[in-house]
Amino acid sequence: MPSDAEILIVDDHPGALFALESALIPLGRPLSRATSGDEALKQVLRGRVGLLVLDVQMPGMNGLEVVRYLRRLDQSRHIPVVPLTGFGRDPELTTAAFALGVADLIAKPVDPWALRTKIRYLYDAHQHRLTLEAEIRELRALVKGTGTSPPPAPRTAPPHPDARVPLQRDAQTPAPAHEAT
Repeated sequence: MPSDAEILIVDDHPGALFALESALIPLGRPLSRATSGDEALKQVLRGRVGLLVLDVQMPGMNGLEVVRYLRRLDQSRHIPVVPLTGFGRDPELTTAAFALGVADLIAKPVDPWALRTKIRYLYDAHQHRLTLEAEIRELRALVKGTGTSPPPAPRTAPPHPDARVPLQRDAQTPAPAHEAT
């Protein structure tokens, strides 16, 4: 996943797309649009999507069907998804959405400030997670490649606090001629 991953906004109503895009532009993240579940899946499979904001009720493939499909694929299993619903607080919808592993479920009409705050947090947390996973893979490759951990760096003795004490020599090093008696 690139560091400039897109936030994909999915809704079949152009006015809703415009409103959501207007609310999320201040984040400064790349945004893209889709008007159907099928189009959203195609964009996700291209590998540039880092977060989805999608309407639950769409013709054809609805939002929860999109999430169900994404969770089956390794490359999209962990992408945060935030479904939007115009049905209010429907307990069955809420249960089904969270059972699929959505990050949040937001009721319409959407508060732009609250949406921005949630999306910023989810996007940044996901990017941080991807960075950590990449570092873990690199470290595992290093450990696997050498077979052992790297040898410790050689340790040198700290300087003696009394500089007048002569350096000690090992038994095989001859003393200078003027010191031999």
